[in-house]
Amino acid sequence: MSKISVNGKAQEVETPISITDLIKLNDVAQPEMVSIQLNGQFVNREEFDSTQVSEGDELDFLYFMGGGSI
Repeated sequence: MSKISVNGKAQEVETPISITDLIKLNDVAQPEMVSIQLNGQFVNREEFDSTQVSEGDELDFLYFMGGGSI
């Protein structure tokens, strides 16, 4: 088991694990709309399958929302 941080919360996962599998493991709502930061750097969606998460990594699942009017 490896310790990582997801959205600021400690989590233990079996590694190696891809970002795609981590999204599934965390039951991310609307996975097609989520952006991922890995250790402060955005990961291209095309690289979710090939990017492996390692011990000590910090990930943020981000949703960018627009809307509202003035």
